Amino acid sequence: MKDLNKHIPFYHIEDSKSKHYGKVINEYDFNELETYMDSLTIPQDQNVYVASVTEMENTIIKNQLQEAFYGEMSIQIGYCNGPNSTLNGLEYHKSSEINIAITDMVLLLGKVQEVENNVFHSNDVIAFFVPKGTAVELYSTTLHFAPCKVNNEGFKTIVILPKGTNDPLSTNIQKRTKEDELLFMKNKWLIAHPEREQLINKGAHPGIKGENIKVYQ
Repeated sequence: MKDLNKHIPFYHIEDSKSKHYGKVINEYDFNELETYMDSLTIPQDQNVYVASVTEMENTIIKNQLQEAFYGEMSIQIGYCNGPNSTLNGLEYHKSSEINIAITDMVLLLGKVQEVENNVFHSNDVIAFFVPKGTAVELYSTTLHFAPCKVNNEGFKTIVILPKGTNDPLSTNIQKRTKEDELLFMKNKWLIAHPEREQLINKGAHPGIKGENIKVYQ
């Protein structure tokens, strides 16, 4: 895949380059969650994101993560499945996110520190290959979005976040800072690529400049 994607810096998630974006999690057993994911199909027309799944939250691993990893904060466990292969946008949260690769996948990542005046250049994006079965913590300063597929079937990933993240905002937010213009949903700040009209039409800020990066397989 590295040879097919020479237009973007491309690394394995266990490469030292990843330490600025997140880290691999080896201390937990995610089998309970993976069993549920095996029952799901991958949509071929668009990505599907479900923030909270009762079956995955009624598990031992949910309690373990909530107790220690998230310091007794309430969490939600859901998934994102789909055929995506392009950047389209970048989001961040004021908290870490856990992604668990149910299939091989690629994460396109950036740094919040490189957002200036609500603009981010896509040539600052780095691609990381994440093999099936790998759990990754993405730091709160890491720009990310839906994974990209590495085969024709698409991708599956588990998504773990503080409870309420990605829910609709409950009220009209008074914008006090430049960053407030990026607040898209609860605990979700989003910058869209102008080519992704679906996001722009929903109110996302069109702040990604440069190529809408595509991952080739």
